[in-house]
Amino acid sequence: MENNERDDVEKLKSMFLSAWHNVQYSWILKTKTYFSRNSPVFLLGKCYHFKAEEASVESVAGSCSDEASERELVIGSVVEFRRDFASRIWLTYREQFPQIQGSSFTSDCGWGCTLRTGQMLLAQGLVLHLLGRDWTWSDALKMDGLDTESWTASAARKLVSSLESSFQGLKPPESHAPAPGRAEEASTNLNCVHHRKIVSWFADCPAAQIGVHRLIELGHASGKSAGDWYGPAVVAHILRKAVKEATDPELQGITVYVAQDCTVYSADVIDSLQKPAQGPETETRVDRKAVIILIPVRLGGEKTNPEYFDFVKGILSLEYCIGIIGGKPKQAYYFVGFQDDSLIYMDPHYCQSFVDVSMNGFPLESFHCPSPKKMSFTKLDPSCTIGFYSRSVQDFEKISEEISKVLKPSSKEKYPAFTFVKGHGRDYEQSELTSEGEPRHPQYSSGDFVLL
Repeated sequence: MENNERDDVEKLKSMFLSAWHNVQYSWILKTKTYFSRNSPVFLLGKCYHFKAEEASVESVAGSCSDEASERELVIGSVVEFRRDFASRIWLTYREQFPQIQGSSFTSDCGWGCTLRTGQMLLAQGLVLHLLGRDWTWSDALKMDGLDTESWTASAARKLVSSLESSFQGLKPPESHAPAPGRAEEASTNLNCVHHRKIVSWFADCPAAQIGVHRLIELGHASGKSAGDWYGPAVVAHILRKAVKEATDPELQGITVYVAQDCTVYSADVIDSLQKPAQGPETETRVDRKAVIILIPVRLGGEKTNPEYFDFVKGILSLEYCIGIIGGKPKQAYYFVGFQDDSLIYMDPHYCQSFVDVSMNGFPLESFHCPSPKKMSFTKLDPSCTIGFYSRSVQDFEKISEEISKVLKPSSKEKYPAFTFVKGHGRDYEQSELTSEGEPRHPQYSSGDFVLL
């Protein structure tokens, strides 16, 4: 009798929490985000222009054909941005998933946002690894909620409405590519398989390789439990452990490196990229692995130092960047780009129902975000983790070269956000490094990060 009463109480509690979560976390996507047509938009290393260049339209200024051509160019760019953004994997609060072991939680609403942003960043790295940066989801523009008005105040809204009224029959540029052959069709099918596999790795069930249940289990070593707040640095180390211990063969082709004290030791990364093979008769064989590089940093004291804003823009402009785990105080976001003085992010604070990915053809719509959000750089919390993807040693050499240009400290800010140093981390265990990579006496500070 007591057990039945207890079950009824738990069911009522679950129903109440579900209703509360729907009220608290369902309004996020209903707010509109506006983009300027006069400034470029950067999204994970790609640049989009919502305003056609004057030189790109050669017809007489003011003519109908000139106006139509410009509108085609702008609409095309807006559509490509929409498709690119909506193709990124979106991982949010979920409810009614299997109970997390050692707790009564069947939802991560209210406390799992940093874990979700970490999952999104890692998912982007896996997309680059298995699908490539140019991959887009075929159904990216078919989702409900892709409100054209929310994409740009002066471009999409006005242009699309004018297309309907002034230019009847005019449509965005269409692809005239020939029907796909067998090889192309096979490639498309393989991409669909990889797409679903990546999503399934982040499923909300105990068996998922990088799901919330698994991340919480690995977080116990850091003193974290379900319901706790996870910082960007702690999440970086949990992700590293999750990928290292993953059993899926395709996840064994990639590894995660986490920088130490804002320092990337180049030899350690290169070792990760070409580890000696295990087992007999492997003396000369090398297992080549791609590496996701995670760099926990602190971009100021209590608030982000404005001197780092250009640095963040430079990082998000690089093609190897897989985003930034950051946010506002006690509210994590996954930053994927910027326009002018605003960051573009994906928001995990949206409560969705559990999806059983073991079902054949499970729905993918809830794993893709229909609407980007923007936030002023001035609201950025200084604690964040930056991510990069490197497929080979040659890639890493190019990455370190390009990032080193972005890392040059400004006249006011003495130290860069992080550094690249030749050699292994073990070579510097007894000393810290200057910005030039030379050892100096250690100076430690409290918290998850080294204050610069």
